[in-house]
Amino acid sequence: MNQYHDPALYRSRWRSRIRRLLQRGVFRSIVGSVVTQTISVHPSVHKVRGAFVLVANHSSHLDAPMLMQGLPIKQARYLSTGVAREYFFEVWYRRIFVRWMFNAFPIDRDGSKKNSGLSRRLLKAGVPILVFPEATRSTTGRMAEFKPGAAALATGVGTPVIPAALIGGHEAMPKGRNWPKPGRPPVGVVFGEPMRPFEGEVVTDFSARVQATVAELYESNYRTVMGEELSE
Repeated sequence: MNQYHDPALYRSRWRSRIRRLLQRGVFRSIVGSVVTQTISVHPSVHKVRGAFVLVANHSSHLDAPMLMQGLPIKQARYLSTGVAREYFFEVWYRRIFVRWMFNAFPIDRDGSKKNSGLSRRLLKAGVPILVFPEATRSTTGRMAEFKPGAAALATGVGTPVIPAALIGGHEAMPKGRNWPKPGRPPVGVVFGEPMRPFEGEVVTDFSARVQATVAELYESNYRTVMGEELSE
C-alpha cells in the first residue's frame, strides 16, 4: 500500500506536535508580520470531536495557513488538506513542506485516480479534512459555485461540515502574487456553526446551503475585518 494511504500517518501525535509548533509559532509570526489578522470562531466549533469537513472559499495562498492556525487547537490537531500530487508530492522539498505544515494528502488532477478514495478513508479513520469546493483560487475575489464533492463526502461518511469564510485574502494577496501587499493589509477567517444535512436533503441542496452559509459569513463579517462596507 502507498505509504500516503495509511491513515495512521495523518494521526501521528509527534508529527502533530511539531506541526502545531510550526503553524502556531513560526508560521503565525511570519503571517502576523505581513497581514493584520482577525479570527472568529463559533462556540459550537469547540465541541466538535473526531472527523469533519472544513469548507471555505478560496482566493489566496493565505487561505490554508489562516484556516490551519485559526481553527481551535483540538480541532486542528490532525486537520489534513488535499494538494495536487503532480505539483507537490513529486518534488521532494514541496512534499516535505506540505506534509509537515499542512498534514497534506495527495489528490490527482491528471485523471490517474492513484489516490482515489483517500479523503473518504481519512474521514472514516477520524482525520478531519479541509476542502475548497471552488476547486481553484478565485481571480476576482468573488466566490464561484461550490462543487458538491465536499457535501457528498460529509454526507456519505456521516461527519459534520464546518463552514468558514476567508475575508481579505484576495485583496491582500491575489492570485499571481507570492507575498502579501505591503502595509499589513487586513485578513480574516470566520468559522461558522457546524452543519449536517437535513433529513432527506440531497447532496446538491446541502452543498448549496453550505455555500450560502459561507457567503453569509463573508458578507456579515466583511466590515468587521476590512473596516469598510462590502461593495457590490
